[in-house]
Amino acid sequence: MKPFDYVRPDTVEGVLAAGAAGGRYIAGGTNLIDLMKLQVETPGTLVDIAGLTMRDVATLRDGGLSVGALVPNADLAAHPSIRDSYPMLSRALLAGASAQLRNMASAGGNLLQRTRCYYFYETAAACNKRTPGSGCAAIGGFNRIHAVLGTSDKCIATHPSDMAVALRALDATVVTARPHQDGRRIPLGDFYRLPGDTPEIETVLEPGELIIAVDLPPPPPGRQLYRKVRDRASYAFALVSVAAAVAVKDGVVTSARLAFGGLAPMPWRSAEAEAALVGRPAGTAAFEAAADALLAGAHGHGHNDFKIVLARRTLIACLRDLTA
Repeated sequence: MKPFDYVRPDTVEGVLAAGAAGGRYIAGGTNLIDLMKLQVETPGTLVDIAGLTMRDVATLRDGGLSVGALVPNADLAAHPSIRDSYPMLSRALLAGASAQLRNMASAGGNLLQRTRCYYFYETAAACNKRTPGSGCAAIGGFNRIHAVLGTSDKCIATHPSDMAVALRALDATVVTARPHQDGRRIPLGDFYRLPGDTPEIETVLEPGELIIAVDLPPPPPGRQLYRKVRDRASYAFALVSVAAAVAVKDGVVTSARLAFGGLAPMPWRSAEAEAALVGRPAGTAAFEAAADALLAGAHGHGHNDFKIVLARRTLIACLRDLTA
């Protein structure tokens, strides 16, 4: 690990000033410290935001919830309002990591964790996300855990978060503060960037911009589910995950929210798959149509071809359970 400076401002203004000067924000540090140890990331200054007060889960006027950026994942998963009204989020958090990591990891930090691509972590390998212009060793390399949707010829890495997949299905909004100007409200669907020609730019956050909260609208109608398929039952990253909320009336699907992890460089929401369900009888034909719509543009890279079949089977199984 390379030497770095460390500061811990106790106000948002102080944090933003340090961030504007080039500091890197750190909360729980469950991802960033690992990257620093490997010298994948080498910030000159760490700005510890743990002294701020963004640790509440508050009810909004519209019936939704505002989750402070420093709420630990463990506390969020166990919060009564999350368990009762947003069970897919609670289940996603519990599926995401060990108890020790959930105690440390923050809501804001979870959204910003970096990919778990083997080649991103190996500094001797080519990785456009780590070193722009160096190439992508995963293309043509061992790419079993890599993406089949939303990729480019520069990067096929997947986004690792479970929480972000559930938040994508729930239409969450990221609330930020910015140095020297007003903060922003960014819908989660607009928060992440696809790799394109610049895979090193993963979000729309500006230099020094700080996540202060994540807002949830009122819960969607119907039943909710989060299902994660992984290589082992405990604390592995998703090969495929599904966050779904489906409402059925008189045997017909009246609304659907579908988001996916393990398949793309960002939490993947499929409006096409949702449209294939709504207005149709809840049954095999509609479920197959939704899977067809989701995977119409899917492309494997050899070792990860199985994900296309696995995603189809997982989605159909989830839809059957939700509409049973």
